[in-house]
Amino acid sequence: MKKGIKIFLNSTPILIMIGLIAVVHNDYILTIIYIVIIAISLFIKKEKKWISIFTFGFFIMIISESIFISTGVETFTRNSLFGIMPLWLPFLWGYGFIVIRKGIKILEQ
Repeated sequence: MKKGIKIFLNSTPILIMIGLIAVVHNDYILTIIYIVIIAISLFIKKEKKWISIFTFGFFIMIISESIFISTGVETFTRNSLFGIMPLWLPFLWGYGFIVIRKGIKILEQ
């Protein structure tokens, strides 16, 4: 039960970020909000690996999403990054990688 609560609490910033998509329609403002949420979350519990994991998730998902979009599997109406996807999306994915890693660490304890 404790592990489930810890995983949920670590996932809360992601849930908030996803919820903000429907509320904040300006991609640039939403990206700034995401950066603030991520910075606060990483400041609360610092680990050296988090920046590396975030960076990996950020760039690998730009590439992956670009491939999905180019094949027509996925489309976005908000396309402020390279004219193909929302600017905030790689930040959401990058932080998602951190949350996944945190969840794995909690489960391994």
